[in-house]
Amino acid sequence: MKPFKYFLFTICFTAVFFSFAQERQKITVKYSGSTSTSPDIKEGALVFLRDKSKQVHFIHKGADLFCDKAIYYEDQDFIEAFSNVVMKQGDSINMVAKYLEYSGKSQLAIARGDVVLTEPQSVLKTDTLYFDRLKQQAYYNTRGTVVRDTSGTITSQIGRYYMNSSKYQFVQDVVLVNPKYTLNTERLDFFTENGFAYLFGPSTIVGEASKIYSERGFYDTNNNIGHFQRNAKIDYDNRTIEGDSLYFDRDKSFASATNNITVTDTLNKSIVKGHYAEVWRAKDSMYITKRALAITVQDNDSIYIHADTLMVTGQPENRITRAYYNARLYKSNMAGKADSIHVNHKEGLTQLINLNRFSSADVFATKRKPILWNIGNQMSGDTIHLISNPKTEQLDSLKVFDNSFLINKDTIGENNYNQIKGLYLIGLFKDNELYNVDIIKNAETIRYLRNDDGELIGIQKSKSGSINVKIIDQTIDEVRFINQIDGNIFPESDFPKSGKRLRDFDWRGDEQPLSVEDLFSDDPPLDLPIIKGLRDYIPPEEFIDDSVTERIEEAGKATPEKENKAARNLPKKTEVKPLESATKKTDSTTTTPLKSVIKKEGL
Repeated sequence: MKPFKYFLFTICFTAVFFSFAQERQKITVKYSGSTSTSPDIKEGALVFLRDKSKQVHFIHKGADLFCDKAIYYEDQDFIEAFSNVVMKQGDSINMVAKYLEYSGKSQLAIARGDVVLTEPQSVLKTDTLYFDRLKQQAYYNTRGTVVRDTSGTITSQIGRYYMNSSKYQFVQDVVLVNPKYTLNTERLDFFTENGFAYLFGPSTIVGEASKIYSERGFYDTNNNIGHFQRNAKIDYDNRTIEGDSLYFDRDKSFASATNNITVTDTLNKSIVKGHYAEVWRAKDSMYITKRALAITVQDNDSIYIHADTLMVTGQPENRITRAYYNARLYKSNMAGKADSIHVNHKEGLTQLINLNRFSSADVFATKRKPILWNIGNQMSGDTIHLISNPKTEQLDSLKVFDNSFLINKDTIGENNYNQIKGLYLIGLFKDNELYNVDIIKNAETIRYLRNDDGELIGIQKSKSGSINVKIIDQTIDEVRFINQIDGNIFPESDFPKSGKRLRDFDWRGDEQPLSVEDLFSDDPPLDLPIIKGLRDYIPPEEFIDDSVTERIEEAGKATPEKENKAARNLPKKTEVKPLESATKKTDSTTTTPLKSVIKKEGL
């Protein structure tokens, strides 16, 4: 019998202890000025009032509730608090309101009227706030404002605060106002401890000197740096930067871009493209590489410059473009190649030069002179200068310094070339076509003379101090010799084959770019990095999910004949419009087709 009695005693003791423990979990009154019942309140509820010295004080599972008046429904462990309501949870969470409902069973609280929730890093203000103590989440759908000293003020129609991770989730009409900028987005995940902000959907960040747009982004509000993807672009004064992935440092006025980059300068009517770029706004400079292409947009004929690397520096009125290495130039009636190209936009001066790097193992470092083609004429020399009128955008003249050489292929004879060489060459343009050339000092020429029927009359070879050449309809029409030393006209049969080429003759017609695509013909294979995209948008879960519903239903089981107070005034399901899908993926290395890049309509 003793074992049975001991077993029975153990069960009874356990039941009593469990019941007592459960009872202790109910809401407890720690202080009240007066306690009473009221015939106006059904269900046997108790009314608690404050006195002159203290408010009514309740405690429940580590939370303290203060108010001037309270109605407590003991059978449902449910309380209504009125006037100067304060709810505290530990040392970190403090909430004040005009009115509050709280269920000790479901641990859901609903605060109304000038609600203010304060945590160590931020202050949340709204009209109605739902607080789930079990999940440690707060929620509003009546528009709210969050103030964080270092980040600014954030407003949204819907908001959720995750206390365990110190994270806010703002949805619909989200605006972050900072003294330096204003951020607008459709959804913002914000972490109060480190100031990290994650943007979803069409978003803009507008500052005094810049505007950022993206459909997926990250911004560090403490350090003012950001990373943006999906149709991302940055507007800097008169310059717009677009790319698959953009990085931005507000304090340094610095931006970089990766893959499918376009930088548009509306003031100077220029566009730069490539697959990696850095832009320094304060220095007004830009660096771009990986299939770099600079486009100077002109009404009739745009100019394209391609090189391994492009640098654009200087204020708009004094802008300089540098292209290096393996630089190439193209427009409809002109093309050029050099180791480097230097363009002074204010002066209208374009320089084609070769740098002294011929000991390099680079395949493009072969010592070949800068070269220019114009309407069938090939001009080369140690350095070439093109001068244009900045206002009319028309070519004015060119200068070839040292070892100048002009070659024009004979239109009829195969492998026959008209040649003129000397120390310097000065050419004049009309309607962007070369019409006059002066070869100065140590001039030599080989010229194929033909009659009106195209029949070869003879081959002229001569030397003189200088030579003047008139060009009509893309062919040499007249040659004048100044201070001629010697010269003669030979029948073709008497002209030695070994003498058909002047010294340093180098016909490079097969290198001439005939289209924009040809500028890239010798480029090595393009190897673009795969961009690891920022995490995708995930629709927020409902605040009242299945687990919360189960708690609410469980809270009403004790009094099935009465209204389940834990279930009243809960937030309704909010319809949140889906975010616009991005039209450009950023997790691949696909590039924009070149034809779409160079269409004038797209410039």
